[in-house]
Amino acid sequence: MKLIKKTLLLLACVSASASFAAYPDKQITMIVPYAPAGSTDVLGRILAQVLSKDLGQPVVVDNTGGAGGTIGAAKVVNSKPDGYTVLFHNMAQASAPALYSKLTYDPLKDFSPIGMVADVPMVLVVRKDFPAESLHGFIDYVRANPGKLNFANAGFGATSNLCETLMKSTLSASWTSVSYKGTGPALNDLLAGQVDAICDQPASTLQHIRAGNLKAIAVATKERISSLPTVPTFSQSGMPGFQLSVWHGLYAPKDTPKPVIDRFVKALNVALKDPVLTRRFSEMDAAVATPAMANPAALSKFLEADIERWKTAMKNAGVKPQ
Repeated sequence: MKLIKKTLLLLACVSASASFAAYPDKQITMIVPYAPAGSTDVLGRILAQVLSKDLGQPVVVDNTGGAGGTIGAAKVVNSKPDGYTVLFHNMAQASAPALYSKLTYDPLKDFSPIGMVADVPMVLVVRKDFPAESLHGFIDYVRANPGKLNFANAGFGATSNLCETLMKSTLSASWTSVSYKGTGPALNDLLAGQVDAICDQPASTLQHIRAGNLKAIAVATKERISSLPTVPTFSQSGMPGFQLSVWHGLYAPKDTPKPVIDRFVKALNVALKDPVLTRRFSEMDAAVATPAMANPAALSKFLEADIERWKTAMKNAGVKPQ
């Protein structure tokens, strides 16, 4: 009997090893927890296309938006941990515990981190006919017209909402927040003049700024960015020390086998050196993650620290979990 059990166990191990060796042998779904055409979606689609080369299978983006990215994240948590469903998420993965009192998952315990992907600056953008041309003018307008400004965001907990919340707290300002189910719909209304402003990543706003359909007011970086060299930083324009960038990471469900994670880590690091990805990310001022960050241990450590940072930031801003 013992011999039979040992034989069955050995056969199971051999079968599992053969399965891992064959990974991947079918299409992989990458969940982007926001609507199409937003910043995270744009970066995710570039990454998916390049990942497909090394993995040898299509990586297809599935936009599952809503609730600041938590619906899409929960979809990955509840998927089979076999490496065929992964999550491409931004820093809202870290802010969710500070924003949602009934979060159905734990960002640290319910995922198998794969690695960091990129870090992207934020830019304050207004409609093309907005009466202010600078951050000073924007601040003067807000203070002279309390509650009148309509500030768009991609939904409660989205990066645009986080940026807006920190701005409002820093300025002690009053305006109307208008939430959407993603950056794409928010930008459509901004372009149509239905709302006044948004704070988001260049990936989704840059083409409209260059076309003259939106005005860039300030970038939330330490120094000016190459894609918008004439646009000053917040610090240069009346909000000293105001900085915010959006980091993006790749995750699999908890209990995804280590050989599968290792294979994905390899593919990720190959993708981050791909000239197509580096060129397109550079055009959007997205800083590509280094090998030191594009791995599970580094992403896990960074996520844990950022969760605590956002808990403190939201508490100081007076934001209570929903």
